Amino acid sequence: MKAFGHTRATRLDEADALVELDIPTPEPGPRDVVVEISAVSVNPVDTKLRSIAPPNGESRVLGYDAVGTVVATGGQVRGFRAGDRVFYAGSSLRQGSNARFQAVDERLIARAPESLTDEEAAALPLTALTAWELLFDRLGLRAGEMESPDALLIVGGAGGVGSILTQIARRLTGLEVIATASRPETVEWCKAMGAHHVIDHRRPLDQELVRIGIPHVRYVAGLTATGQHKEAIVRALAPQGALAMIDDPGEFDIMPFKRKSLSVHWEYMFARPVFDTPDMAVQGRILGQVASLVDAGLLRTTLKQVIGPITLENLRKAHELMESGKGIGKAVLCGF
Repeated sequence: MKAFGHTRATRLDEADALVELDIPTPEPGPRDVVVEISAVSVNPVDTKLRSIAPPNGESRVLGYDAVGTVVATGGQVRGFRAGDRVFYAGSSLRQGSNARFQAVDERLIARAPESLTDEEAAALPLTALTAWELLFDRLGLRAGEMESPDALLIVGGAGGVGSILTQIARRLTGLEVIATASRPETVEWCKAMGAHHVIDHRRPLDQELVRIGIPHVRYVAGLTATGQHKEAIVRALAPQGALAMIDDPGEFDIMPFKRKSLSVHWEYMFARPVFDTPDMAVQGRILGQVASLVDAGLLRTTLKQVIGPITLENLRKAHELMESGKGIGKAVLCGF
């Protein structure tokens, strides 16, 4: 079958950064479904893995968001059958979704939102899982508790995770939601996603919070440039507050967080599938809840751009957009 990925560690300006692959069509394992892919989106993990050589000299199919139709199931699969339309992010240890067909563990998937097109639904899985786990698993908030005097600062509100995190926090908690953005178009996007306030991350975050009359927040989601903003985050957090981050700030000294008894959390969406945790099926259930909330009109797609069909040229364009740091929401490719 046709697939797209890489065979070595590359930069995007290299001719073979992404290549077309001809690999066997997957057969389902006992708990797998095989999905015929309809649409995919691109995330930072795609570009990060592209810069790392695949193990044992093999090729790696990239892609960790997908919508498609189940065409085959393993012997132990009970929750899905051929013909089901599903969406998921999958596992970074397995071949990805930039292919005609993909095998994925049934515990990691859910039926796609009925109210969304394939393109609209493909924008959601990885970022929705990341946002949900960050908010409810890492920071310990409870979905549906709408009485809260606290505030959440989202650093990088216009990106894929920031866009859906803003919505989930606004719809499912009582938090005051503050997003950061620096361009007129990203400011407007954050407001459209539901942020109560938008501040400029080109300026010290604590000073920006003072400017809007919220000098301290209980929670911070560090989605980008967390290391750069660390000192301002410490100043902005109220005593006994919490930071949860998803980016890679390199060396990160947490000693400045001690005096206020601040907690520091990492959110890595692939932790459950990579380590085959006993609660791995939670990810499928989260996606099911997200689909229900979308179909109820409480959450919306974060799709911003459909680049075109799933081709080598269009995947390169999507990687370029991701590496530019100027993307808004999610970019999606649809159809072969």
